[in-house]
Amino acid sequence: MKIINSDLEKIAFLKEQYPDESLPEIAFCGRSNVGKSSFINSILDRKNLARTSSKPGKTRTVNFYNANNEFRLVDLPGYGYAQTSKSEKRKWAQVIETYLNNRRNLYEVFLIVDIRHKPTVQDKEMYNWIIESGFCGFVIATKLDKIGKTMIKKNLNIIKKELNIDDDNLIYEYSSTSKTNKKAVMEQLEMILKYGSGIEE
Repeated sequence: MKIINSDLEKIAFLKEQYPDESLPEIAFCGRSNVGKSSFINSILDRKNLARTSSKPGKTRTVNFYNANNEFRLVDLPGYGYAQTSKSEKRKWAQVIETYLNNRRNLYEVFLIVDIRHKPTVQDKEMYNWIIESGFCGFVIATKLDKIGKTMIKKNLNIIKKELNIDDDNLIYEYSSTSKTNKKAVMEQLEMILKYGSGIEE
């Protein structure tokens, strides 16, 4: 699958602001500063389409990226940013829940984690929701370029253990800088779009 054109189609805070449901959507969730925006830029071959920041909590809205006018990648607000008020955290959680619970054209939800760190309690809760909702449970372990090669297997095993992942095919180590494993991820996205979501009607 080749991405010929891509655009930020819509920025939404409320359900009423979402684009129509005419295109299949694949969503990406994860804690603040885990690299969701960089990952989306990498997949779409765009440097700054999804805005990135060294400051956690930059993405506070649901951002819809149109690819080839055939499907959308959806960047959900990051969760777990410590320097945020409880009321602000509740707002972000509500934004995420509203999207995840109301999109009939949502084909799959990927959890994005940082390969350098053990998944948090919130990561586990999010992953459990993904599985319980009938999705496949794919995980992207980003920032691969920031650890030594000898640490990759060990860190992946920690992530799999914490998230109770038995199938190695569900987790992809990934570098948005070197685009390591981009081909494999693109092939997986293509399969999802071809065969539909993991949810049984």
